[in-house]
Order: sequence, then structure tokens, then C-alpha cells
Amino acid sequence: MTYMPVGEIIKNAGSIAKLAIIAARRAVELNNGANKLIATNTTRFSTIALEEIAAGKVKYKIKEAK
Repeated sequence: MTYMPVGEIIKNAGSIAKLAIIAARRAVELNNGANKLIATNTTRFSTIALEEIAAGKVKYKIKEAK
């Protein structure tokens, strides 16, 4: 299992709640065939998503409420 420092990952996401949502959505994208944004040895989509977030490769926008 890969160790990832939670503090570094949260710093790129903003909060633990945002991190959970971003990682889940990215893992779904990877599962649906999206290319990996980093080189990694793992095959688990959730771990790849967290590694990408930690590396600052995943960006997100917050939609304004209507």
C-alpha cells in the first residue's frame, strides 16, 4: 500500500470533503478510460487519483449556485 501524506493532499484540495469528492470523480474518470496524469506502479484507480491530486495534476472548479 502506498503511503501518502494527508496534509499535502488536503493542501491541494482545500478540505477533506473536497478531497473526497475530487478523488472519487477522478477515480471514475480513470475507470472509464481516462489517461493517467502521472507515472505510477499502482493499478488502483482511487490510489492513482490521490497521487495525481498530491502531485497537483488535478484541477477543479467550484460551480456557482444559481
